[in-house]
Amino acid sequence: MLRIIREIAEDTARVMFSRHAKDRMKERGFTSRQVYACLRRGVIYEPVHQDVRGDHKCTLRHLCAGDDVRVAVALKRNSRSEWIAVLTVF
Repeated sequence: MLRIIREIAEDTARVMFSRHAKDRMKERGFTSRQVYACLRRGVIYEPVHQDVRGDHKCTLRHLCAGDDVRVAVALKRNSRSEWIAVLTVF
């Protein structure tokens, strides 16, 4: 899962931010640059699990610009592509 997340995160067009994640980023003072760094260089902080819709979810953690950044994500797929949905940032 970590390898897939890192690979997808190299193309920012394949990373989608939920409204909730955008609101939490603003509230907590995180930037999209920190989130991308977490996706590309972070480690899995909370284990991978599958939800009822079949999406694989996990939380990554990375120290970035002096901040401890944690990003909850879901790996989304359809018949043509796969992408990352950023669910929340804390």
